[in-house]
Amino acid sequence: MTRPPITRVGLQFSGYSFAGVPDDKLFKHVADAARAAEAAGFDSLWTMDHLHQIATVGGADEPILEAYTTTAALAAVTSVARLGVLVSACGFRNPALLAKMVTTIDIISGGRAVLGIGAGWHEEEYRAYGLDFPSPGERLAELAETVQICRAMFTEHAPRFSGKYHRIDEPLNMPRPITPDGPPILIGGGGERVLIPMIARLGDAANFFGGPATVRHKIDVLDRACAAIGRDSGEITKTWLGHVIIADSEWELHESLDRLATLLDLTPDAARGFVLCGTRDEVRRQVAGYRRSGVDGFILAVLDPTDLAHLHAVGTTLREAMDD
Repeated sequence: MTRPPITRVGLQFSGYSFAGVPDDKLFKHVADAARAAEAAGFDSLWTMDHLHQIATVGGADEPILEAYTTTAALAAVTSVARLGVLVSACGFRNPALLAKMVTTIDIISGGRAVLGIGAGWHEEEYRAYGLDFPSPGERLAELAETVQICRAMFTEHAPRFSGKYHRIDEPLNMPRPITPDGPPILIGGGGERVLIPMIARLGDAANFFGGPATVRHKIDVLDRACAAIGRDSGEITKTWLGHVIIADSEWELHESLDRLATLLDLTPDAARGFVLCGTRDEVRRQVAGYRRSGVDGFILAVLDPTDLAHLHAVGTTLREAMDD
């Protein structure tokens, strides 16, 4: 049974270093961009769960706002877009407390919360904040337990769970989430042996990277994993995460691609695999290619979310492309 996607066109806030903007004005600019994004047709807004800025976005000493407090603040200043973290590092927070936080955002936003969750990967942050950084297999096992606890907290009155890494003993999650059956759960990552089968068992949405052929392959793996357990893969929203650049001239496009390539430590040609870019018509054609690969929705970052004219062009172009 195919369900409506949890998002068709989303905006991710990945960096908070805005030219000429002092720290005490950062959130005002983020809030202005969030409201402009809603007006332009973005139907979801996402923060990034990092405590230090990552190299593919900016310098380690650049300002970065904590994901969940920022998302809660966005819930209070927006009106229609879904809100989530893409994706929460499961090792950063106790799972039951995480479920309570997401439920609170659901209440503040009137039922717009999404739980985005992943295994976590940025070891330097864990070490800096005094957190253990287990092996990949242990982090994936913790992720599965975290998702199960959060689902139970969303849907049961006083759940119990006892796993290898986490346990709960009848926590009360009051008030209940507004969203029927609790906020949807997006599990990020593309590991084919463990993670994609986990999405098939436990997730409402998946998030992938790469070109259309890569994404098609990941979705095929997900389809097979769903078939193996008797689940309809149409129940799971498949999203693509990347950058988007809409440019009116070749010079503008190359200048933006050069900036992005520097951040990603790639050549401009290689960076194109992580970006929708070009004129409006070119971006619409690229969207169509991903749609043919099985993508239900796009979650996009822009080089400067405070450039509201570019944000409007992106939002309207993607909304039109999804309606084609």
